[in-house]
Amino acid sequence: MDTSFLLPRHAEILALAKEHGRVLVDDLAVHFNVTPQTIRRDLNDLCERRLLSRIHGGALLPSGIENMEYEARRKIAAEEKRAIGQAAARLIPDRASLFVNIGTTTEAVSDALLDHDGLMVITNNINVANRMRVYPSFEVIITGGVVRGSDGGVVGEAAVDFIRQFKVDFAVIGVSAIDHDGALYDFDFREVKVAQAIIANARHVILVSDSTKFERSAPVRIGHISQVGTFITDACPVRSVRDVCRDADVRLIETAK
Repeated sequence: MDTSFLLPRHAEILALAKEHGRVLVDDLAVHFNVTPQTIRRDLNDLCERRLLSRIHGGALLPSGIENMEYEARRKIAAEEKRAIGQAAARLIPDRASLFVNIGTTTEAVSDALLDHDGLMVITNNINVANRMRVYPSFEVIITGGVVRGSDGGVVGEAAVDFIRQFKVDFAVIGVSAIDHDGALYDFDFREVKVAQAIIANARHVILVSDSTKFERSAPVRIGHISQVGTFITDACPVRSVRDVCRDADVRLIETAK
């Protein structure tokens, strides 16, 4: 991205957004030793140029129809994802079978599962498989299919057909965006087909997603939050989503509370 036409502070804000995935008004005000009002004007200007997307209290790199770089996504809400991963791991007993799909939050779950025993893990996430394969008490199975260079995800019809052979105890799934009506979205229609197969072939589905997913949009519908058994997030600020969880008997766990 050419930032030579920007004010120095604007260029640095963009650099921070690329490094961390998002920037917050209060943090930037301290960083630059200016008022929050000045930072809000900076962010509004960058958003008008479509270089950032405004969220409550800050801004994100714009998503559009392209997913942001995987390493950048790992840094978004990293502490929140770690807490979500630990909460999910507490729901999964030793010697369980489970699916784990693509995503930085599902990777946090796999990290938290490393102290378990006797797990059978079926995944289309090369990063999860590589992390868990070295533990002799785990049986790690990776799907066939096309490997995406951007994130190590295995997608396509071969992966879908492979998943349909199993019926597991748990599925741990992540999504790219959650609409206020409870609809779940992703960017790649091939990954959506895999996620749909995972949901259909698990006895209990655990959706793991940090609260920034309420602020993002993605074009391909996976399904609806009413299809999951448990939704784990750091916080659910959207009343309509909370209502859907209550009405559909979806257990909502908020790790920040």
